[in-house]
Parts: sequence; structure tokens; C-alpha cells
Amino acid sequence: MINLSRQRSLERGRAAEDSALAFLTAQGHRLLARNFRCRQGEIDLVTLESATLIFVEVRLRLRSDFGSAADSVTHRKQARIIHAARYFLLRHPAHQHRDCRFDIIAFDQGTPPQWIRNAFEAPIS
Repeated sequence: MINLSRQRSLERGRAAEDSALAFLTAQGHRLLARNFRCRQGEIDLVTLESATLIFVEVRLRLRSDFGSAADSVTHRKQARIIHAARYFLLRHPAHQHRDCRFDIIAFDQGTPPQWIRNAFEAPIS
């Protein structure tokens, strides 16, 4: 049996990622990877902006009962993204010496998307 609620959630998440990617592409970013996964985490989008490697977390919230979409990127979630970023760099050595940045694109119901550049920092070398 298909869980329709889960399927709709995945479709909304995919649509948010599509919107974020279109926005970033219009800003001059070049997509390197989408939904990059490893055992400890996932990165929604990996883009290149000039010479900087950007790891992008896309968050969508339809309700604000538990905070905003940006607030949902907890320290635990950040740690998982950082781990995945380190793994990405191991798998793609050509990018190991680039400057890196962690961004969030947050979609909250009824408001324009919020692009948070350099949302958090971490040594990833």
C-alpha cells in the first residue's frame, strides 16, 4: 500500500528543490550534484558559484507550529550536512581546495523564499 501523505510530502520537497535550483541558477550558480547521499547525511544541492563550492539545504514548512523552515536546520542536521560535505569532497578531489559555504533556502507557507548565505560554518578539510 502506498502512503499518499508521504508521497505528497516527497513531491512538495522535490518542487521546493526545483524552485531553489532555478533561483540559484538565475543567480549564476552551476549545479554539480543533487541529493548527494552518504551513510551519515544528505545534501540537497551542491553548486558552484564562481570558485566557491556551495552546499545547499532546502527546507519547506507548510505550518509554523514548530518554527520556521530555517529553524528546522538544527545542530544535528548541520552535523549531518557537514559529514556529507566532507564525504563529497573525498569523492570529488578536484573540489577539495575550493572555498566552501553552507547555505539554506527556506520556504515557509505564504512568504517568499529566504536565502541564507553562510547559514553555518564548519571546518570541512
